[in-house]
Amino acid sequence: IHIIHLGKAWEKLMVAARAIVAIENPADIIVASQRPYGSRAVLKFSQYTGAHAMAGRWMPGTLTNQITTKYLEPRLLMVTDPRTDAQALKEASYASIPVIALCDTDSPLESVDIAIPANNKGKES
Repeated sequence: IHIIHLGKAWEKLMVAARAIVAIENPADIIVASQRPYGSRAVLKFSQYTGAHAMAGRWMPGTLTNQITTKYLEPRLLMVTDPRTDAQALKEASYASIPVIALCDTDSPLESVDIAIPANNKGKES
């Protein structure tokens, strides 16, 4: 069992909020989730904020292959789990795009710029 300090999680959430607010056009934010339970949250977030939602499978080359029709140049990438969204994190690091991630206690943090501690494993989390 791992315990997440709520005060530190709140501080990281506020840092992430400042990073999101600093982007003038919400369409320049990509919110991605390959987890089935994260898809609904991604779609709701993008509905209310105007961000670009990528729920479900991440298309390889979205951030790096400029000749495809799905190519995007966002200013910020948000993911629900660094482990399952590893392809998106790898492409964001190649393209020098900052990443905000909801991280569990065992998540890899190599390409994550702002890690928000959270339980992202279960259906109800």
